[in-house]
Amino acid sequence: MATKPSTVIAIYPGSFDPITNGHLDLIERGSKLFDRLIVSILCNDEKEPLFSLEERVEMLREVLRRFPNVEVGHFEGLLVDYAATRGATVLLRGIRAISDYEKELQMALMNRRLRPDIETLFLMAGEAHSFISSRIVKEVFRLGGNVAGLVPPSVEARLHKRLHTVTTGNHKHSD
Repeated sequence: MATKPSTVIAIYPGSFDPITNGHLDLIERGSKLFDRLIVSILCNDEKEPLFSLEERVEMLREVLRRFPNVEVGHFEGLLVDYAATRGATVLLRGIRAISDYEKELQMALMNRRLRPDIETLFLMAGEAHSFISSRIVKEVFRLGGNVAGLVPPSVEARLHKRLHTVTTGNHKHSD
């Protein structure tokens, strides 16, 4: 039986395109559970993000500054390999609905098969945030809906700036 490491490091992976108040809720709760929490952006070439990797790192660092034991990272490839290189023994995942659970369970079981020494911990989304996803925030925003309270104010400002640059044709998207 493995012993508990003296410092428990967890990885909270995601696209964070953009970070939402639902993500922030999980990060705040995770920061209380672990000695270190690494919020890590998955670099996925198949998705076309609204914000570049650099912009997402900036946004995360900006809103996570208040958590001294939380840092920002990014990775490509297998999450469990990245976790092992960072010394993490826990993967933190959020669950909003049954549909999330089915997908997350499949990934957790595969991750356990690949690296049995890394555990996956599921946290239920807070009631106030259970319907929020980056995808729905972007969709509502693009259609002119109000996203105040769904994302941090600094992220909402970036969304407004991005929408303005897209509609005026000054959008320079770099990945």
